[in-house]
Amino acid sequence: MRLILTSCALLMALSTLAQTGQKKRKPIVATAQGKLSGLHDSGIYHFKGIPFAQAPVGPFRWKAPQPPKPWEGVRTAETFGPRAMQRPIFDDMQFRSDGMSEDCLYLNIWTPSLQQEQSLPVLVYFYGGGLFTGDGSEFRYQGVNMARRGIVSITVNYRLNIFGFFAHPELTAESPNAASGNYGFLDQTAALAWIKENIAAFGGDPNRITIAGESAGSVSVSAQMVSPLSKNLIAGAIGSSGSLMGTLGASPLSSEEQKGVDFAKSLGTKSLAELRQLSADSLLAATSKVGLTHFSPTIDGYFFPKAPFELYESGEQAQVPLLIGWNSQESSERAILGVAEPTPENFKAAVEKLYGKKAAQVLAVYKAEQPKEILQAARDLAGDGFTGFSSWKWSDVHAQTAQPVYRYYFTKARPASGLQDVPVGQPWLEGGAVHSAEIEYAMGNLPTNRVYKWTAEDYQVSNIFQSYYLNFVKTGNPNGLGLPSWPAINKSETPQILHIGIPTTLHPDVHRQRYLVLDQLRKAQD
Repeated sequence: MRLILTSCALLMALSTLAQTGQKKRKPIVATAQGKLSGLHDSGIYHFKGIPFAQAPVGPFRWKAPQPPKPWEGVRTAETFGPRAMQRPIFDDMQFRSDGMSEDCLYLNIWTPSLQQEQSLPVLVYFYGGGLFTGDGSEFRYQGVNMARRGIVSITVNYRLNIFGFFAHPELTAESPNAASGNYGFLDQTAALAWIKENIAAFGGDPNRITIAGESAGSVSVSAQMVSPLSKNLIAGAIGSSGSLMGTLGASPLSSEEQKGVDFAKSLGTKSLAELRQLSADSLLAATSKVGLTHFSPTIDGYFFPKAPFELYESGEQAQVPLLIGWNSQESSERAILGVAEPTPENFKAAVEKLYGKKAAQVLAVYKAEQPKEILQAARDLAGDGFTGFSSWKWSDVHAQTAQPVYRYYFTKARPASGLQDVPVGQPWLEGGAVHSAEIEYAMGNLPTNRVYKWTAEDYQVSNIFQSYYLNFVKTGNPNGLGLPSWPAINKSETPQILHIGIPTTLHPDVHRQRYLVLDQLRKAQD
């Protein structure tokens, strides 16, 4: 009997050792630069902190990203790399990055298969944050739930603020392309090139790469889609709340160079060499004195050969399907009215302050008389000024020059918070979907945000929105079984817009006239 027990114990011990050995075995992938070891958890392979370029430090500060150096042996890719240099601006950003550093050019991959013959479609997501904050390690962008539904999901880091969008005459002079600024966009392009070269090793199809983003990430998508450096690297594009054509527009190189000169003078530096000798921390601290949007994308003649408006209107962007939309409460009515009561007189005065002699044209398409109507009109005008117009312009010009375009309007307001109720403005004005609220729904990441008390309705909307995303990444068309029909707008005189919420239904575009007016005002300023 003792012999039998001993034998059983020995077998159990050997089994335990075998299982332990299996747990320690890490998935290994061979890239062009060397081998990477990642993690395998619940059927998904995770590879994090993958360098797609050399560290942009020292002499590489304010230069286009340099190709990554090869490494010997197996590089561990189990944790996120450092996030880009940035100040803490938004309290809804939850980072899991390995600190903060100028050495930030890393990407993260989630995939359900490492078999090259799978040729899975690929989603590359660019984070938002105004081009001055954000990171690919944020919970709301993680690709686990996308990968579980049959695609490769990737987040990409890029340089921000002074490090990503600083232009200066000396930088232009030393550049082989006679250009400066746009380093953050060039980082994204370098990441796309790395992905195209290496994604087959992670089970992905290099010819089916869809790029997506929200806010500044959406602006980034519109940039990559129109630049000759990157437009041939993608098969589709998804934009949420914003584009280069209004939200974070590109400025002439000369004006951005002058900003760079003024900034350098404010630091007491006399040359580019002195600027490069300053610590990253001191440069970052100095940006707090010049405003959040000081460093803008540049019309540099290289990444952008011409103004993005011109490139899009002449049909020079990537001829790929576009899924684009924005939210029902992108901004607050208080951005227009301030503390004033919602009366016709106060609304008229506020619009006149913003648009001067052109105010009558604006008031004609944002009509309102009663308090509730005025609050809604003010909210609409503020939201359109922030992201609505630029998103509309992107969708409209692409529908005219490329197509297909699928446009949505996200209406699902977040539920109550465990910390406080979601603000809804005035008691008689219903709350809407605020800026960035759609991210967790579209990416299937509601459980990662524990601030809100998600309901069955929220998960229903998330399943619908995520399914549209997945279908679009897989086929270039968001439609699929069990989903409300979503026609492309193309050149239709009355486009059908999908309102995603409770319920998800099609509605005719009844606001086109107000965007045409805003476009006329823009052209008059050019």
